[in-house]
Amino acid sequence: MVNDLRVPPLFAARAPRVLGAEAVPWLAALPDLAAGYARRWGLTFEGEAMHGYVGVVQPARRADGTPVVLKLGWRNCRNKESADEPLALSTWAGRGAVLLLESAPDDGVLLLERLDAGRTLDDLPLRSAIPLIGSLARRLAVPAPSSMRRRLRDEAARLTDELPLRWAALGGPFDRRLVDDAVAICRELGPSAGELLVNEDLHFQNVLGGTREPWLVIDPKPLSGDLEWGVIPLFWNRFTESTLDDRFALIVASQELDAAKARAWTLVRAVQNWIWMLEEYTASGEDSDDPAYVTVPEIAVWAASR
Repeated sequence: MVNDLRVPPLFAARAPRVLGAEAVPWLAALPDLAAGYARRWGLTFEGEAMHGYVGVVQPARRADGTPVVLKLGWRNCRNKESADEPLALSTWAGRGAVLLLESAPDDGVLLLERLDAGRTLDDLPLRSAIPLIGSLARRLAVPAPSSMRRRLRDEAARLTDELPLRWAALGGPFDRRLVDDAVAICRELGPSAGELLVNEDLHFQNVLGGTREPWLVIDPKPLSGDLEWGVIPLFWNRFTESTLDDRFALIVASQELDAAKARAWTLVRAVQNWIWMLEEYTASGEDSDDPAYVTVPEIAVWAASR
């Protein structure tokens, strides 16, 4: 059985810039890592590997012919948002999300059911897609496992200290009032944040067509917190297809959210991402194809204006 993983050239070229220089030896080791887990789990690779921002996904089949994918994800301190992906997927157990079949968290390797990568909620009109994603978000918002490493209460406390310092280190690149408002929200809402299992990266391209269910969530970035924390990806994806007011009303209704809390956490995440993007992209002089890069300033100003 020959299982040769071919790392997608675009991913190989971009990963050292996005993930850091330490990703270079990881990239070099990926084919051997994939082959080792193919032997361990009885897999035969087929087709070309796909990729996202922080990992590679190789279609395969199990010995009994079942179609699966082998996911090889970057694991280090810079990718802490993905650290509890296997914990979240095992908690959901396929209910509204892709089914986790095997995992090796220390190596960042997951074996998942294969979904239809060519069919996402990007294919549906916005007014159909948002209610569908809202229904999935509510289903996935179960009590978070006690072993979940990321908690919104801790994130809010950290951001209270970090946001002003990082904003100042960039030379005050936008209105200080936005930072002050974000800090005030973290102080007010952080200590009482909920303990639901929330996916902070739930957006249209991360919902694929399935066979067990029509639509299933992939690639979660989980934490324990408020469902309202997860709103912002639904703003910066497909940004030009609606006004922010209309979209916000549809999101809040479809997920049964507290509107004031949803707007508040959206402001915090907009400011957080604005600062991060300035650090990562503007400082390096490189462009980004991330849809949030050009939209997050407008989202922040909108969220702060109500």
